[in-house]
Amino acid sequence: MQAYATSPHYTAAERAALAVAEAMTITGQKVTDELFAEARRHFSEAQLVELVAAVALENFRSKFNVALGVESQGFCLLR
Repeated sequence: MQAYATSPHYTAAERAALAVAEAMTITGQKVTDELFAEARRHFSEAQLVELVAAVALENFRSKFNVALGVESQGFCLLR
């Protein structure tokens, strides 16, 4: 996942979704107008709302897990 932006294993739509998710997840980073514009090339407004809601839920869960001391299973590397 670290090299999703340049990996041939992801479609342009998948890379756009991952970029939005990454921007939402990194503390203090905003999803820029440019990122949303790229995502809109691949997704409808309804799909973007679902994407943002899903990422927000996962971010909530990660905070919940930290508060309860649930250890990471090592599926991702946060910078």
